[in-house]
Amino acid sequence: GFLHGLAHPASGLDHVLAMTAMGLLAARLGGRALWLAPTSFILLMIVGAGLAHQRNGLPYVEAAVVLSVIVLGLLLAFPTKLRSIAVVALASAFAIFHGHAHGTEMSAGASPAAYAAGFVATTLILNLVGIGVASGLARFSPRGESCERLLGAGIALAGCGMLVGAS
Repeated sequence: GFLHGLAHPASGLDHVLAMTAMGLLAARLGGRALWLAPTSFILLMIVGAGLAHQRNGLPYVEAAVVLSVIVLGLLLAFPTKLRSIAVVALASAFAIFHGHAHGTEMSAGASPAAYAAGFVATTLILNLVGIGVASGLARFSPRGESCERLLGAGIALAGCGMLVGAS
């Protein structure tokens, strides 16, 4: 269960991009959002996995996961006047769908706790990668903000490509 949970988020580009974007966004917001954004995302992702485990379906899970890639990318690509808590709430709402997707993919007979520990670990690592990239850009690049905005645009475009490819 743990290894499968560990591998699932890393096996889909949609999950990798959204979770890395969450870390980039948390670093951009700074302050309490630096820990609140990843923590909220992970907690609500566990809720979504629990819904899937209990066989409570959510509509449009895959579309919502892809939409999260686009929205998080756009939030990075363009300056926003939204308050940090609004951005964290929006991003965390998407986490329910990511968690549901993870929960749906759990192998029959696997330990739900071990599986969840695996996808939580990978999510945390991807969030930390995003935070690290943002911190490195801010520290070592005179054009760090521009690079971060370009990364956001690339993430959003990749999400659009996924959306077109899924239809």
